[in-house]
Amino acid sequence: MHAARPPSRPFRLVPRLAALILLLAAAGSSDAAPNADTEREAFKQAYATAQLGGDAWRAQARGLQQYVLYPYLEAAALEHDLQQLDTARVQDYLKRYPGLIPADDLRRAYLGELARRQDWTGFMALYRDGLGDALACDELQARMAQGHRLDFDKDLAALWQKASLPNACEPVLQAAHDGGLLTPTRLWARIDRAVAAGAGGTIASLAAWLPPRDATAAQRLALALRDPATAVKEAMHWPDTPRHREAAALALRRLARRDTNAADAGWLHLQRRFHFSQSQRDDVLATLALFHATDFDEHSLQRLRELPVDAQTDATREWRVRVALARQDWRAVLQAIDALAPDQRQDGEWDYFKARALAALGHTRQADALYAELASEPTYFGFLAADRSNSPYAICPDSIGDDPAIARSLLAEPGMQRAFELYAVGLPRDARREWARALAGSSVATRREAALLANQRGWYDRAVFTFSSGDALRLYDLRFPLARQDHMVEQASQAGIDPAWAYAIARAESAWMSDARSGADARGLMQLLPATGAQVARDYGLPWAGGDSLYDPTTNVQLGTRYLAQMAQRFNGAPWLASAAYNAGPVKVDQWLDQRGTLPPDLFTATIPYKETREYVARVMAFSVIYDWRLTGRAVPLDARMTPIGQAYVPPGPGTVRKPVSCPATATAESPADGATVATPPSPGSS
Repeated sequence: MHAARPPSRPFRLVPRLAALILLLAAAGSSDAAPNADTEREAFKQAYATAQLGGDAWRAQARGLQQYVLYPYLEAAALEHDLQQLDTARVQDYLKRYPGLIPADDLRRAYLGELARRQDWTGFMALYRDGLGDALACDELQARMAQGHRLDFDKDLAALWQKASLPNACEPVLQAAHDGGLLTPTRLWARIDRAVAAGAGGTIASLAAWLPPRDATAAQRLALALRDPATAVKEAMHWPDTPRHREAAALALRRLARRDTNAADAGWLHLQRRFHFSQSQRDDVLATLALFHATDFDEHSLQRLRELPVDAQTDATREWRVRVALARQDWRAVLQAIDALAPDQRQDGEWDYFKARALAALGHTRQADALYAELASEPTYFGFLAADRSNSPYAICPDSIGDDPAIARSLLAEPGMQRAFELYAVGLPRDARREWARALAGSSVATRREAALLANQRGWYDRAVFTFSSGDALRLYDLRFPLARQDHMVEQASQAGIDPAWAYAIARAESAWMSDARSGADARGLMQLLPATGAQVARDYGLPWAGGDSLYDPTTNVQLGTRYLAQMAQRFNGAPWLASAAYNAGPVKVDQWLDQRGTLPPDLFTATIPYKETREYVARVMAFSVIYDWRLTGRAVPLDARMTPIGQAYVPPGPGTVRKPVSCPATATAESPADGATVATPPSPGSS
C-alpha cells in the first residue's frame, strides 16, 4: 500500500475578461437610487465594449464622465490595444489618473509590452520599483542595454533569495553567470532554498553552472524531487559525499509519501551505504513511520511508539493518536494523547478523544467532566461533546452597532465608492482590490464599519473575512449570512437535502465569494468544476451555459445542491460522508470505507488520511449546526447528522426534533475552524 497525497487547491480569482458574464447579473445596492441604476447599466454595457478595444465604448459612456468607475473604461480599452499603443498615450492616462488601480495595472501591462519590444528607453521612462520580479528583471535588462554592469549585492541579492523566478529573469541570470557573479557558493545557497521549496526545475537549471562534480550532485537533488523511486534505486551507486547523502535522504522521504514499502526497502539498503547524519536518519525514520501510519499498516502504532525522542514530530505524535483511535485501543489512545507536545494538547480534539477513551474504559465521571467543559465551546468537538453529555449547544450570539460618523466618512472616500460600485456592477475581484487599498492602515472600527456597509449591500464575504477573530467570532449573523437571494433554501429543498448543510458547504467552500476559482478550476459559491456542472445539468435536465455560468450565484447553487444530493445518495444520504466526498472525491472515500468502514463516524472522520478533508468535514458539520440554528432557532443534533456508516440518513423535516441552544456564562468566544477557504484535495467531481 501507499499513501497518496492530493495536491492542494488554493484559490485564484476569476480573470477580468471572464468577469464579462458577471456584468449581466451584477448585484445592486439595496438602497441605490434610480439614477445610480442607470449609470451602472450604462457602465456595464460600455465596459463590455471597452474590453474589446478601440473607442466604441465612448459612445456608450456619454454622461458617465463623473461616474466613479469611468477610469476603468479607458484602461480596459488601452490594455486590450497594448501592442498598438505608444508611450505618450499611456503617459497621458497615467497623468490623468495617478495612483488609481487601473493606472497601476496599465503601467504594468505596458511595461511588459515595452520589454517585449525591447524598447528600453521607453521602459525606463515608465518603470517604478515594486512592480514584481518579472518587471524587476526587465528593468535590469534595460539598464544593461544602456551599459550598466551588474553588481550582485545591489542588483541580484534580493532576487537570489527566491526559490523560483519568472522567465524574464533568465537573460539577467545568464549575464550574471557570464560576468562571473554566480559563484558555486552562491549557486549552492539558492539550490538549498530550492530544495526546501521543492523547486526541482530551479535546481536543474542552476546545476549547469556548477563545476562537473557539483553539477552531478545537484542534478541528483533535482531527481530526488522529481522521481524519488528512480533516485532511490540509483543511489546505491552514488558516492558517499555530503550532497549525495542529502539527495538520498530527500529521495527516501519523498518516496515514503508515495510508496512506504518501497521506501522501507530503499532505507534498508541505503542506510548501509551512506553515513547519514543523525538528523537525516531521524527525518527518514519519522517520515517512514508517519506514512505507514497514514496507511494504517499493521505495525504502524509500534513504529510510532518506538521512534527516538529526537525523531518525533508533532505529526508523528498526532498520528500515534489517530492510529490508536482506528484500532479503538483506548489505553493506547490515552498514552498517545499524554505523549503529545504541550501546545498540541490545547486542541479541543484531544480533550474530546480523551473523554471518549475514559468513557470506554469505565471512567465515567472523568469523561463527563471533560465533555461538560468542552460542550461550552461552539466547535465541532464542542457540539459532539454536548451530544454525549446531553447538553444544549453553547452558541452566544452578539451584535454590533453601526457608527454613522465612520460610515459617512467611508462613503465619502473615493476608494470605497469605487469598491462598492465595482461590486454592484459585477466586478468583485477589482472591488476587493479597491477595498484593500482604501482600508490599508485603517483602524479596527473603520474596517468593521466598512464590513457592515458591505453586508448591507449583499457583499457578504467582506464581513466573513473581517469578523474572524476574538469577540467578533460571535457575530454569527454577519459571519454566517443566509444570502436568501441565492435561493439556497428553495434549491436545497428541491434537491432533497438539508438547506443548513447546503449553506455550510457554500460557506466552507467560498466564504460567499461568488467569483472564487480554485487552482483545479472549481468555480463559484459551491466550487464546482465546469465538467461537473455540465454533467449535473444533463442529469437533471437543467440549462447549461458553460463554465463561466458557475460564477452566477443562482446557477451555482442550483447545480451545487444537485451535486450534493448525488453525493448523499451514494453514501446512504449521510451528509458527513458526502461532505468528505465533495472535498476529496467519492472514489477516495470509498477506499477509506473499505479500510475502516466499521468505525463510528467521529473515529472515522478523525482517521481520514488527508488533513484538508478531516478539517473540512469537521468545519462543514459545525457550520451545519450553526446554519440550522440560524434558520430555525434550534439545531438538529450533530450525532443525528453523523449517522453510522451503512445506516440510512433522512434529512430533517417538519417533525424533526432539534436541540436547544443556550449561552452559558462560561462560554468562550471560540468558533469552528474558520477562514476564507481551505486548501483541499481534488475538486468536487474530479474523481
